[in-house]
Amino acid sequence: MEKENLRAKTEVKQRKRRRRLTKGYKLKVLQEYDSAIHSGEKGAILRREGLYSSAITEWRKRLLISNIESVQKHALEVENLRLRKELDLAKLVIDVQKKILDISALSTDVK
Repeated sequence: MEKENLRAKTEVKQRKRRRRLTKGYKLKVLQEYDSAIHSGEKGAILRREGLYSSAITEWRKRLLISNIESVQKHALEVENLRLRKELDLAKLVIDVQKKILDISALSTDVK
């Protein structure tokens, strides 16, 4: 009996698994938290969801960073498209110049 009691006290308990929160859940909680205007509402939301205010701050920071990155990515895609069009035009001009040079070379050979 004493050995069982001692074993129960010294036995390592399995840790709880951390929650993995989806982006949709985080956005929903952020929206609800930001729309809370009455005294105590924000704290009630945090208690109900089992969160700390630091999690809200971190989520907001990451959301801002991801929005900035997506805007930068879009700007890079637009710039890439503009440069591709410019390159295509430059290739066309070079081809026309080559053809003009070939024609002028032929006309001087014929004379």
